[in-house]
Amino acid sequence: MKKLIWIAAAAMSLMAADVALADGNVSCPVTPRAERKPAAELTAKLKSLGWVIRKIQIYNNCYEVYGFDENKKPVEAFFDPKTLERVRVAS
Repeated sequence: MKKLIWIAAAAMSLMAADVALADGNVSCPVTPRAERKPAAELTAKLKSLGWVIRKIQIYNNCYEVYGFDENKKPVEAFFDPKTLERVRVAS
């Protein structure tokens, strides 16, 4: 029984590690806070395109956006905080 619990715990930790690496390889140039456009401006831009925004946070100097795109599909997208242009994720 203990062996089964250990196997289950190991499997769960491997699955958690896989989820943590799901972001891919993305980074934006370091931008001083004074030069960043506000996240509210990015939210307004994306909403005007038909997106629904659930969460915005900073990840590797980029704005990381969770929500739904204009086709109502779930999306995790990255944007340069200085230009608000979308950053492509490297594989």
